[in-house]
Amino acid sequence: MRKRATKAEIEMLDRQILDVLARDNPQSVRHVFYRMTDPRLPLPVDKTESGYQRVQRRCLELRRAGVLPYGHIVDATRRGYHVATFDGAGDFIERMAALYRANLWTVDDPLIEIWTESRSIAAVVQGECERLAVSLYPAGGFASATLCFEAAQEIDRQDRPEAVVLYIGDYDPAGVLIDRAIEAELRAHLRTPLTVHRIAINPEQIESYDLPAKPRKATDRRRPDLTQTVEAEAMPAEDMRTLVRVWVENFIDRDALDVAQAAEQSEREGLLALGRSLN
Repeated sequence: MRKRATKAEIEMLDRQILDVLARDNPQSVRHVFYRMTDPRLPLPVDKTESGYQRVQRRCLELRRAGVLPYGHIVDATRRGYHVATFDGAGDFIERMAALYRANLWTVDDPLIEIWTESRSIAAVVQGECERLAVSLYPAGGFASATLCFEAAQEIDRQDRPEAVVLYIGDYDPAGVLIDRAIEAELRAHLRTPLTVHRIAINPEQIESYDLPAKPRKATDRRRPDLTQTVEAEAMPAEDMRTLVRVWVENFIDRDALDVAQAAEQSEREGLLALGRSLN
């Protein structure tokens, strides 16, 4: 039986959680958990389900106590569904102005998409995807045939010279097969040429980022060469966002992106002014 944590241990874990999230947010609870397993910390957490639950409980208590901002933790696995209503045309235009996006990509650019194995990873990189106007697909493990078919239909509808999928997933017996399965399913429906890059997690990243690994499940007979496994959430959230940003920006002219984003802001301000004039 595991002994109960002392008050000093709880306080130390809380400080570690707050320090990580003050420097790098938002993150999913699973991302925070993997940061807490770092053996270089004063109080590392065990890489077990009970260790995860311990970090999860402390994040919840810190949020409820008002110490940890709720927005520092993201959860894309649960969503509310809302009906938008407006107090007239002016209110509609003002509120929609914030949603206005200029087309940052030309018809000659490749169509870039981010696919992730889990929704928790998607929640961490969603902001970068929105900023760069690229689609984001949380596969939820092995993606459904319906999701891949609908994604392929949308790719072809865009009529771009090429589609590029950037994939983020676990490095384990299942995770290393998921991106291949997605690629095969997309190719079965696509007319557009397709390239898939697994941008994380890769063996070289495990070493360069010193990512915490855990033994594979003894019952899993796939990829017997993988003796250690690493979940994607083990990569620090900010590093993952940077990885997405660098990969996406490789496919677009930096100066053209800056011009398009400046024009977008100007047009958004014009819409706001129009909305205010109608109120």
